[in-house]
Amino acid sequence: MEAPTKQSIFSKPWVQSLTGIIVVVLLLIGALVWKSLSSHVSIEKSQIMAPTIVIGPQAEGILAEVYVKAGDTVTADEPVARVGNEILSAKVAGLVIAVQNTPGQVITPGAAVVSMIDPTQLRVVGTIAEDKGLADLRVGQPVSFTVDAFGGTTFTGIVDEISPTSDQSGVAFDISDQREVKNFTIKARYDIAAHPEFKNGMSAKMTVYTK
Repeated sequence: MEAPTKQSIFSKPWVQSLTGIIVVVLLLIGALVWKSLSSHVSIEKSQIMAPTIVIGPQAEGILAEVYVKAGDTVTADEPVARVGNEILSAKVAGLVIAVQNTPGQVITPGAAVVSMIDPTQLRVVGTIAEDKGLADLRVGQPVSFTVDAFGGTTFTGIVDEISPTSDQSGVAFDISDQREVKNFTIKARYDIAAHPEFKNGMSAKMTVYTK
């Protein structure tokens, strides 16, 4: 009498049904994970910053006096230095971030005697390579970001500006096809009044949500 043939457990209908269900669930989980990963763009190289405002003479002269120092807050039209007979004044209210305080030095036209920023123009500014999601970014998209000085706390903002041209000083090289990869600047605004603790130059990381 022949021994009964041993059947594989996978040949049983209930096992096949369960396996099918597991496969479907795994596919759904994979799709959800893919969608989650594909719906945002991370910008690691970011910082809090505002454009630097340079105050210098219109004509060459000797630096005679400097009336401010780094860290001072100045008002619009406030005198900040004198070069020869020319009084240099702030064009807008702002924060002094650097001073060339060497009286007696010859200052050429346009050279910086005082550098300042307008704190109302602080933004989260990041650099992204053109092949790392740039095509998915739009002005108005929501942003979350962290600032290194404040650990893992997450803050929110919105994309304010995408540079129309690449940053030529930030060109990378893609060895896979020997092509230059251009970098672009992304700026996000946030509630400046709510975060006076943010300082110009602080390092940050930004995530832009594209969907």
